[in-house]
Amino acid sequence: MAASVVRTLGSSLAKNLREVRLHLSQSCAGSQGAREFVEQHYVTLKRSNPDFPILIRECSGVRATLWARYAHGRECSVSVENMSCDEVASALNGLAQNK
Repeated sequence: MAASVVRTLGSSLAKNLREVRLHLSQSCAGSQGAREFVEQHYVTLKRSNPDFPILIRECSGVRATLWARYAHGRECSVSVENMSCDEVASALNGLAQNK
């Protein structure tokens, strides 16, 4: 499912968003789905959006959180703690659809 969401997003991330940040822990179990999402889908997203900032921030013990920055500096975050890879992709899709 995550692969289809990533394909659907394609190069449309920049349509509503200005930046995406994913904060995660390298070792905490709650960040497992976020780590899997990065390992499996970051390259595809970046190839589809080469000039769009997709930032991965790793820090020991941090709660997994997906941040989206929109026009005029407005930001929104979604906790992706204890989510699966598919759920992280769905959260990203939801943020991308938000205006």
